[in-house]
Amino acid sequence: MSRRFDIIVVGTGVAGSAIARRCRAAGRKVAIVDERPFGGTCQLRGCDPKKVLRAMAEPLAAMERLAEPDIGVFSDLPVPDWRSLMAFKRRFTDPVPKAKETAFAEAGIVMVHGTARFVGADALDVGGEVLEADNFVIAAGSKPVPLPIHGADLVASSEDFLNLDDLPRRIVLVGGGYIAMEFAHLAFRASSEVTVLQRGERLLGGFDPDLVDLLVERTHDLPVDIRPGTAVTAVERTESGFRVHADQEGRHLRFDADLVVHAAGRMPNIQGLDLEKAGVRTGKSGVEVDAHLRSVSNPRVFAAGDAAASGMPLTPKASHDAEVIAANILAGEALRRTDYAGMPSVVFSVPPLARVGLLEEEALAQGLLFRVNHAVTDDWFSARRLNETCSGHKVLIEEGSGRILGAHLVGPHADEVINLFALAIRHGIPAKALAETSFAYPTGGSDVSAMV
Repeated sequence: MSRRFDIIVVGTGVAGSAIARRCRAAGRKVAIVDERPFGGTCQLRGCDPKKVLRAMAEPLAAMERLAEPDIGVFSDLPVPDWRSLMAFKRRFTDPVPKAKETAFAEAGIVMVHGTARFVGADALDVGGEVLEADNFVIAAGSKPVPLPIHGADLVASSEDFLNLDDLPRRIVLVGGGYIAMEFAHLAFRASSEVTVLQRGERLLGGFDPDLVDLLVERTHDLPVDIRPGTAVTAVERTESGFRVHADQEGRHLRFDADLVVHAAGRMPNIQGLDLEKAGVRTGKSGVEVDAHLRSVSNPRVFAAGDAAASGMPLTPKASHDAEVIAANILAGEALRRTDYAGMPSVVFSVPPLARVGLLEEEALAQGLLFRVNHAVTDDWFSARRLNETCSGHKVLIEEGSGRILGAHLVGPHADEVINLFALAIRHGIPAKALAETSFAYPTGGSDVSAMV
């Protein structure tokens, strides 16, 4: 038994849903497949629930800063109710699968629940049924990388953390990327003792190291116990919880915890698709695609978001990929190319850390000539009014053209201000023009004109 479609999409997240809707609106016969509840990582297991929980951390952090002895605005700080916070989060996540299915049904998109596996270049199997199509889209998202340690099965995933009914007192985060930093700030503000164990010497790779240092110092002062250069080797269960074994330059360290969380990175969720049977070439970063997001080895297959070996694994990238793929499928030929210039990335710590464009080392590697506007700005009004000591920027400006090559921010509202630099990079607005633009008086954000 088999059914045939014009397009089959694997994955119901940001990219997959947008592609399915747009192709169906153009009159194509579309099916969408997912082995998990419809909605994808961002809405159900990642960005959205994380940001809802962060709504607790932000006001608590502000009150902590204003309660410091030399200010004393607040004397008694509130203790957050984690169960109530989790119930609030579920107002956002619980309705998603049903709402997705209702929207797909109303659009006339055929929904298939189950695990998809390719059985040929133009067919895949879902639960014993063969589905054939002219084009396929792999938008299956990502999953945690395997931890090569003894006791890895005892380590909770980031999804587990975002679904905790009760927050344990002692938490160890394995890894030093954005998940670790974001969860550290959440858990600490909810009264947990937090330890971050990072194998490498630096945390938050991919972000400007000078600004990362500011954020790490601020996080350590909370206090969060941050241990760079510390490789976790094993996790064991104890009578009271867990014991984490680690190696730090030949020294054996032990950390006791009530919860150990995997924050050591994610990988494309494509291993179970049997892509080799469809002649689809893959690598460590996902499906190998051309500039039009087609598989380099099977032009029937496209890949989007975290599943594609193109660009950074970001939700805005998934949205961009959806537009590119839908346009190319509907046109019947490769017309549109990816363009990730000016796509920002943010660590939603408190305060946030953000980047867009090139790092210094990347600009140097490209042989570009540029000046660097770098400053620690804890004395700016935008930081001082909040008693925030972690604030700074670094902006790379090309000599001659004046175009902004990269912008890196940490501090209050960096997650919003970075979009001004993203706009400038994407549309070629030079630093001088950005500096001369009138903005609202920066009580919450930062003085953009002084950054360029």
